[in-house]
Amino acid sequence: MTDATANGQTGQLTTADGKPLKQALARAQSRAKRKAFFLVLPLLAFILITFVIPIGQMLHKSFYNEGFTVHEEIGSGVRTPIMTNLAAWFDENPLGTEPNETAYAALAADLVVLKDLRAAGQAGTRINYEKSGSRSMFTKAARKADKLEPPFKEAILDLDKDWADPELWRVMRDASSSYTGNFYLAAVDRTKDVNGNVVMVDENRQVYVKLFQRTLFLSLLITFLTFVLAYPIAHLLATLPLRHSNLLMILVLLPFWTSLLVRTTSWMVLLQSQGVINDSLVGMGLLGDENRLQMMYNQLGTVIAMTHILLPFMVLPLYSVMRPINPSYVRAARSLGATSWTAFRRIYFPQTVPGIGAGALLVFILAVGYYITPALVGGADGQLISNLIAFHMQKSLNWSLAAALAALLLGGVMILYWLYDRLIGIDNLKLG
Repeated sequence: MTDATANGQTGQLTTADGKPLKQALARAQSRAKRKAFFLVLPLLAFILITFVIPIGQMLHKSFYNEGFTVHEEIGSGVRTPIMTNLAAWFDENPLGTEPNETAYAALAADLVVLKDLRAAGQAGTRINYEKSGSRSMFTKAARKADKLEPPFKEAILDLDKDWADPELWRVMRDASSSYTGNFYLAAVDRTKDVNGNVVMVDENRQVYVKLFQRTLFLSLLITFLTFVLAYPIAHLLATLPLRHSNLLMILVLLPFWTSLLVRTTSWMVLLQSQGVINDSLVGMGLLGDENRLQMMYNQLGTVIAMTHILLPFMVLPLYSVMRPINPSYVRAARSLGATSWTAFRRIYFPQTVPGIGAGALLVFILAVGYYITPALVGGADGQLISNLIAFHMQKSLNWSLAAALAALLLGGVMILYWLYDRLIGIDNLKLG
């Protein structure tokens, strides 16, 4: 450390080498900030690459799909515009214009391009996301595109009368732009009619809103059940002597050392109709063999398995808050005439609220995103919205709809997080 001296002429403090003290301190602080930045730079880069960029790509994919406008050759990476003639006709004619000979001529020209590029399946798949059966229409028409002759309207309608469907032309108009909000409409069971008005889809196709509601309800129920089970466990661990509580804590942490898939399949063995629980109840005479409980492939199985799996995430925050609570507070309340219930309600419980909030927030966020356990144990009735997101990512390959569903789920979690902050305060949350 250098000694600071006063300049006799100006009265300004300087360092031993004659530099102004203010500038020396500023440079020292700047160096300290740079060192701190470079220390956290690897972590920032990791978060940016593995978290921020993927979420940004997901949000972009939710309203961007170029399957009907651009064909990219796999391997070469060559990107070729397709359906350009039809897109030009859509630009020149407003919504509601009935397709005329010019429109069908543009469609015929684009079908030739699709055949040459072998992109008919790609374009048809994009339209098939919103209009079922469209993919086969595109592939069939593209195979015969070279043989189409004027008048093109009659020639194309001879291939398939469904080419005259106004709904099909409305979908193709929307798909002619790579940016669309239709995937978000589909994610809330809505679509557009031929005039562009937002309407509900047919009742037998309304699945996403119900799944969102089921996900919210089951996640809240699982969060409540984990709280009811974890509170006495955490209290016991916090009040026992340290040597005993550490031994019991191993039992709480033991599930973390076991694969999630193993734990889930174990519950399948326990809950199935011919499983351990039903066999035990039948063996004790509590149930008849014909009255076995159905605890698999329904919401009950999902709740039981996920409550067990997420229970440690509620126990640990509660334990970390309960452990530092001084037991003399409750004893003082009892000595002043308070009953055990009053002392717990007014003295002990309020001090554990930060742990309750932390555990509830953690369990709820994990519950809304679970899909392995509901898929294996819940079946069709016990699946959550995350299972449908996985389906669109892996089976239907409708990544844009999957991204829209995931974006809505992320938005809902962020809203609940904001409400928690406004009602309780994120500063009161304690994880340890």
